[in-house]
Amino acid sequence: MTEFDLGERSVRELNAALHALDGESPGAPFEVRNPRGAHAVAVGIDAPAIVNVHGHVGYYCAGMNQHATVVVNGNAAARCGISLKGADIVVKGNVGHMSAFMAQAGNLVVLGDAGDALGDSLYEAKLYVRGAVASLGADCIEKKMKDKHRKQLRALLDAAGLGGEVDVADFTRYGSARRLYHFHIDNVDEY
Repeated sequence: MTEFDLGERSVRELNAALHALDGESPGAPFEVRNPRGAHAVAVGIDAPAIVNVHGHVGYYCAGMNQHATVVVNGNAAARCGISLKGADIVVKGNVGHMSAFMAQAGNLVVLGDAGDALGDSLYEAKLYVRGAVASLGADCIEKKMKDKHRKQLRALLDAAGLGGEVDVADFTRYGSARRLYHFHIDNVDEY
């Protein structure tokens, strides 16, 4: 386990350590303490890292990640999971506006509420929210929760240390309506 105290070290140092990881093996989990609402925590990770953040984070948490699993034990501000490229994010609190903006692949799981424009311009990432959603972004819609999604969500919750504490039936799934993939004049107001 690698401990990283953001009360003593910078977010830049944390992200540099995560970027230096071998892209093949996850290595020891990172335990991030005292985030104190810092922005851009655990971004741009291109390795199968496991990052547990203990506390609230600011903007852009876990954005642009390709392979990591990031668990936020608190709230995440705006644009959590921006441009997600295949990682998994579990936020045990709320997320701010425009979370999962342009998320291409991966999963965002929110145990609390989501702010405005959730999943704006979403591609193929899957979003699971247990609480209320203020509004959905362009091309993001509610989708049916199938058995395969319930299994996937259960695995994500278990990996985040929630075991049987949280019922997957409490979540709503959101995804892309796939109207923005190609320009079409009928959708011009969505761009």
